[in-house]
Amino acid sequence: MNYSPRLKEKYQKEIIPALTKEFQYKSVMQVPRLTKICLNQGLGAAIADKKLIDLGIEEMTAISGQRAVATKSKKDISNFKVRKGMPIGVRVTLRGDKMYEFLDRLISVAIPRIRDFRGISDKGLDGKGNFSFGITEQIIFPEINIDKVSKICGMDITFVTTANSDKEAYALLKEFGMPFQKHN
Repeated sequence: MNYSPRLKEKYQKEIIPALTKEFQYKSVMQVPRLTKICLNQGLGAAIADKKLIDLGIEEMTAISGQRAVATKSKKDISNFKVRKGMPIGVRVTLRGDKMYEFLDRLISVAIPRIRDFRGISDKGLDGKGNFSFGITEQIIFPEINIDKVSKICGMDITFVTTANSDKEAYALLKEFGMPFQKHN
């Protein structure tokens, strides 16, 4: 038996026909699709405490289900006491089945756990079909044990799609179930 993520099947069976009808695509290949999800966590406090990078890698790996890597600074910045090559963040890029699994967990489990949640702002669309938004606390993910968290850190999540416009990307993410803010 072959396993396929729930949202991948939903994309094939429901989202492609819905977007084809909405935007009058002539071919299935014109329908925008999600290519990757990038998670990024800046850990500026890691300059003073080197263990924060290891903890960040551990947490990001638990959240994404894929090994995270440390990001290193590209140049010296004396005001921030940063030297070139110092680890200052953690990132991971998800593609394929892991991407759909993460998106499913994000939409159905993690986002509903955000305090005072009123929807995700659609201002994160970049004009080329990509969408980014930030999360203020990593503890919204059930994989993180709140008792072991030493520092509350936020993270940026970027969805990279093949959409040509913000309208197409918005429609694609809305079909996946992304809880965008309601506009009056």
